[in-house]
Amino acid sequence: MTVCIDNAQRPLIIDSGAHCSIVARNYLDNHFPNCQKQLLPTKAKNFKGSSGKITSIGTIIKEIIIPHRKGNIRLNPEFVVLDDAHIQGILLGTDYQRMYGIDIYNSKNRHITIGTNKEKELSLDIYQISAQDPLEEQLNEFREGQFSTTLTSKQKLSLLEMLRKNRPAFAIGEEPLGKIIGHDIELYLDVERPYPPMLRRPPYPASLETRKEIEKHINKLLDMDVIRKIGHNEIVEITTPVLITWHDGKSRLCGDFRALNNYTKADRYPIPRIPHALDKLEIDRYIVKMDCMKGFHQN
Repeated sequence: MTVCIDNAQRPLIIDSGAHCSIVARNYLDNHFPNCQKQLLPTKAKNFKGSSGKITSIGTIIKEIIIPHRKGNIRLNPEFVVLDDAHIQGILLGTDYQRMYGIDIYNSKNRHITIGTNKEKELSLDIYQISAQDPLEEQLNEFREGQFSTTLTSKQKLSLLEMLRKNRPAFAIGEEPLGKIIGHDIELYLDVERPYPPMLRRPPYPASLETRKEIEKHINKLLDMDVIRKIGHNEIVEITTPVLITWHDGKSRLCGDFRALNNYTKADRYPIPRIPHALDKLEIDRYIVKMDCMKGFHQN
């Protein structure tokens, strides 16, 4: 039967011969990206299947919504994730069938019932919800973004493939800052240690309120891996933090690099002319607008 999981329609297999609820690892990776971080430990590592032993890598809890005209039904089962199983869907075993009182009737009109209270018992015909467009299902992965309505289905699929290929560059709930590898910048100084006093200035005096705001910014940048703490055995110089406050009350943490700029070897390259850059857009197929999270601190 077809159910709703994570705001998408997915097949649910109700198997009265399976003693536990399971899902295959490859199915989980394909339809629920980043679910590996949500895995919980499991006591049993090996399970027996028709093809032999199957290894478990953990368990995961997924809310299942079963649609019904008299009111949807919500289940919260815990599934064992099997590493080398071949199941195209999520399988609900007898462990949660007993817990939720699910009974299967193989009469002329096959149906299931959920619940042990006869007064509240709902009979569900086993049916398929109208099939969802494969493109719409894939667009649901990037539901926070917007795609131009002028793009064809083929162009949208091509764009989705590119986004999926570069997924680490985009921020998600578990990783609020995307990562683009291979574009690190190295700065070289024209002086050696010990550095002059201009590069070893103490922090500027700040009020208690300003220090609290600086601490808040530092903790946020640490959580996002924009900056890191210095080890006790590292020989580094401390950048003097400066808090810039705007008229609307918002603030931004900056570093005072004015003295450092005097000792940095310039990376000389021709600055592109704006008219030339605009002319190049004529041959481009797509124009994409992206919001760079904390781009001020990422160059």
